[in-house]
Amino acid sequence: MAESISHKGKITRITPQVTTVSILQHAACGECHIAGLCTMSELAEKTVDVPTDPYSNYKVGDEVEVLLKASMGFKAVWLCYAIPLVVLLGVILALMGLGVAEVPAALAGLASIGLYYLMLYLFRDKLKNEYIFTIKG
Repeated sequence: MAESISHKGKITRITPQVTTVSILQHAACGECHIAGLCTMSELAEKTVDVPTDPYSNYKVGDEVEVLLKASMGFKAVWLCYAIPLVVLLGVILALMGLGVAEVPAALAGLASIGLYYLMLYLFRDKLKNEYIFTIKG
């Protein structure tokens, strides 16, 4: 993959459908230019499910590299941080422009963010299908 985000990990479980990889945080995350936005830099350990390749020779305990297209990482940043900020500011400014007081406008803005994240939660299975990790031995 040309433009990809990669993390080293260890295979913890293999089933016919899914290979589970445990990713450990490395000091290299501090040098990454998007480390502040990436949840991988905040966690000591994370598990990732990767579709199992039936022709692979991986075993539990093997060290592998998990890859995700960089465009998917940036899409996640937009979905989780940028769009909610626009929604929050849009609702607050629109309501204040209509003459609503600051506190109710702020509460409505927070409610809109809650609704936005609820929608993300409800569509999590569809989003999960878009974020497909691959293994590079």
